[in-house]
Amino acid sequence: MGYDRPGEPLVLGVPRAAFRPSPVFLALVALFVTSGALAWNQVGNVRVDVFLFVVSGWLVSLCLHEYAHAVVAFRAGDRSVAHRGYLTLNPFRYTHPLLSVVLPVAVVLLGGIGLPGGAVWVDRHAIPGRLRHTLVSLAGPATNVLFTLVLVAALRIGTGTGGSVEFWAGLALLAFLQLTASVLNLLPVPGLDGGNMIQPWLTPQWRRMYDLFAPYGFILLFALLWNPRIGGWFFDAVFAVANLLGLPPWLYAAGLDLIRFWQS
Repeated sequence: MGYDRPGEPLVLGVPRAAFRPSPVFLALVALFVTSGALAWNQVGNVRVDVFLFVVSGWLVSLCLHEYAHAVVAFRAGDRSVAHRGYLTLNPFRYTHPLLSVVLPVAVVLLGGIGLPGGAVWVDRHAIPGRLRHTLVSLAGPATNVLFTLVLVAALRIGTGTGGSVEFWAGLALLAFLQLTASVLNLLPVPGLDGGNMIQPWLTPQWRRMYDLFAPYGFILLFALLWNPRIGGWFFDAVFAVANLLGLPPWLYAAGLDLIRFWQS
């Protein structure tokens, strides 16, 4: 993994370098900050600025979501997450780059939905107790919820204090994407975080059935959202929560329009 150096300090038996943020993650953070500053000041093509701001912000949140799973699993007893590089915040460590990074970003751009992205492989046998397993699964969605609240607070406090409307539209869209990701991840669908939270508490018979459907969680999720009635219920719930939080619909809709700069 590139961090096994003689004499390097250990943290619970793992080299300290296993916890250092990867250059990829740091580059994403730098892109997020830079593109946000460009959008704030309307420098260059502001639609491209907002596109980079939203996409890099979404990827940063994806990294932190999966990092939260990994760090809770590590604290609960699974040291393998460190050796797999999950604690470095590198998005390319979280399973398949196409399915874990490219597909969720494409869905963000085309559908305006914060689709669950990467995933960490956790050695469940190394973690004792059902509650710890539930907390490992809960850690990721809790990060999305926290992101949502922070971004909404920034909007409520910062709107009108400066910056361009394009910047605030991009921030509103990011908040909306975090909200959809929070709701999707908490759905009790096999294979998703919400389902994994309840899996340890199922009877052996139900757990076997759950494990049978878990690999097809993404397909099941798409099938549910494709159904007009279920999809309508989902978006009605998301829009209701967004209104309750004070997210202006016109603002995040404007953000979605801005990131599709190729349509202009």
